[in-house]
Amino acid sequence: MSRICVAKTYLAPRSALTCRHLASQTSVMAQTYLLFDFGPDEEKVQQARHKLESWKQAFRLDKKLQYKLERELSAAPGTAAAKPEPAKPEKRRSAKTKSKSKPKSDEPESENGGPVKLFVRLYFSGHERLSEQRWIDRIPTEEPFKSASPKVVRETEPGFADILKQFDTLE
Repeated sequence: MSRICVAKTYLAPRSALTCRHLASQTSVMAQTYLLFDFGPDEEKVQQARHKLESWKQAFRLDKKLQYKLERELSAAPGTAAAKPEPAKPEKRRSAKTKSKSKPKSDEPESENGGPVKLFVRLYFSGHERLSEQRWIDRIPTEEPFKSASPKVVRETEPGFADILKQFDTLE
C-alpha cells in the first residue's frame, strides 16, 4: 500500500505541471517619444535626420530608434496654391540642365516654408532600460536637437495616446 501512495504523490505534481498554462516569455516593450519643433529651419531638420541615421547604423538601432517628420503648411495658402504650377515645370527643366549636385533639402523648403516637427520613437525592451535612458539623455543634448525645444513623452504620461496616433499617421 505504501507503493501506491508514493505513486499517487509522484503523479500529482506531474499532472499539475502539464495542465498549468505558463505566461508568455516575451515582455511588452516600452515606448518613449521625443518631440522636437525645428520651426521653418530645414537645414537643422536635415542635420538631425542625418545624425539619427548615423546613430541607427553605428549602434544597430534599426527598430529601436525610429523617427518621422511632420511638415505643416505655410501660413499663406493663396500664394502657395498659385506658386506650384509654374514652379514644377521650371524645376524639371532646371534638373535636366543643371548638375545633380543640388541638395534635395532646398526643394521642400521652397515648396513648404512652414514649421517642421520631428518625432523620435525609442522602443527598447525591459532589460534595456539603461540603454533607453542613456538615449533619452543623449539625444536632446546634441547640437541640432538642443535648439528645437525637446520634449520627452513616456507611456505613463497623459498625452501619450495622442502622440502615438500622430506618429502612426505620419509617413
